[in-house]
Amino acid sequence: MMGYYLIAIIIFIASAYVSNKLKSKFKEYSKMHLRNGMSGKEIAEKMLHDNDIYDVEVISAPGMLSDHYNPAKKTVNLSEGVYSQRNAAAAAVAAHECGHAVQHANAYSWLQMRSTLVPVVSVASKLSQFAIFGGLILLGIVGAGIGKTVLLLGIIMYAMGTLFSFITLPVEYDASKRALVWLENENMLTGSEHEAAEDSLKWAARTYVVAAIGSLATLLYFLSIYMGRR
Repeated sequence: MMGYYLIAIIIFIASAYVSNKLKSKFKEYSKMHLRNGMSGKEIAEKMLHDNDIYDVEVISAPGMLSDHYNPAKKTVNLSEGVYSQRNAAAAAVAAHECGHAVQHANAYSWLQMRSTLVPVVSVASKLSQFAIFGGLILLGIVGAGIGKTVLLLGIIMYAMGTLFSFITLPVEYDASKRALVWLENENMLTGSEHEAAEDSLKWAARTYVVAAIGSLATLLYFLSIYMGRR
C-alpha cells in the first residue's frame, strides 16, 4: 500500500500547485479591467448570440471558480467573480463556458461522448474504491477467487473514471480554443487582455491534465497489484 500512498501524495502536491497557481492567476487578471467595459454576463451573451444560440440562459452561480455549462438545463452558470465583473479573467471564463454551449449546439462528438458517460461514471466512481479496497482485504483474508474478482470489478469501474478524465481533456481544450478565437476575431480584448485570458485558460486546463494523469497512475498501480496477485 506504500506505493498507493506515494502516488496519492504526488498527485495531491501537483494538484495543489496547479490549483493555487490558477487561483493566483485569476486574482492577478481580475485586476486587469477590460477596455470595452463589458461584464462576464454580457460577454457570454454576446458570444452565444454571435453563434446563433438564443436558447441558452446566462445565470449567476454561487462560489468561486464554480463556472460551468449545464447541457440539460441549457444554462451557462457563471460564478460571482465572473458574472458581474469586467476584467480579463472574467472574460476568459465566460467565453470558455460559452465554448461548451457552442460545442453542444454543434453536436461536438467529444462532448456528446462525455455526456453519455456521465450517469455511468457517477455511479462507478462512487463504488470503485469500495470494490478495490474490499477486494484487497478479501485477498489478504481468503486469498484468490472472490477477492480477485471483486478487485477486478473495482479496477474496471475505476478505469471508466480514468477514461472519462481523458475524454474531458479535448472537450476543455476545444472550449478554450473556441473562446480565444472568438475573443480575437470579434476584437473583444486588447493585446495584453487577450494574453491574460489565454494564460488563465491554460492554467485552468492544466487542472484537468493533472487529474487525468493522476487517475491513470492510480489505475496502473491497481492493475500492477492485480497482475502480481495472479
